[in-house]
Amino acid sequence: MDLVSLSKRRYTTKLFDSSRKIPVATIELLLEQLRNSPSSVNSQPWHFVIAHEDEGKARIADSMQGGFEFNRAKTLDASHVIVLCTRTQMPEEYLQALLEQEASDGRFVDEQAKAGQDKGRRRFVDLHRYDYKDLQHWMEKQTYLALGTLLLGAAALGLDATPMEGFDSKALDAELGLRERGFTSLVVVSVGYHSHEDFNAGLPKSRLPAPVLFEFI
Repeated sequence: MDLVSLSKRRYTTKLFDSSRKIPVATIELLLEQLRNSPSSVNSQPWHFVIAHEDEGKARIADSMQGGFEFNRAKTLDASHVIVLCTRTQMPEEYLQALLEQEASDGRFVDEQAKAGQDKGRRRFVDLHRYDYKDLQHWMEKQTYLALGTLLLGAAALGLDATPMEGFDSKALDAELGLRERGFTSLVVVSVGYHSHEDFNAGLPKSRLPAPVLFEFI
């Protein structure tokens, strides 16, 4: 299936079939796609927590409180639930770890190329840290790029998915011990197979027309 057809096929699932589980090989493919998500200057400021057992999904569903109870069933009935987390800081040791991973993966033809990558990444990090003072927001933007990769990847694998911002981030951070490890939860994505009773599966997709969205100059 081509990418345009995939974009038209995918939708936000409202009701999952709790009896269907994603095969291990398929979830491994999905997570590898997620791991290869793009990010500005290859900063990769994310962390992913995956729940596939009932106990793990229940821990995540407990954060659907304070007016977000409507997301509990989408969390409990899905095959897998992925919490997309963002770093709360961009410390020196992390920047060094990124650089060494790139070197290990063969990204640099020589030391000059390695130094150039390091300098360029630090320029953008410091720009957002000191000048724009929006480092956290910038890192969250990168995590949303990963979300796009995840959703399209799920559709490509014949899976259904539901991205959710409706949860208590503070409660989920505490439950998963995220903040003390330098992360905070941003988006929860349920993945699985939709129920035949899901009303949203049969509704047409609605988007603004192309002439309204696209401007050629």
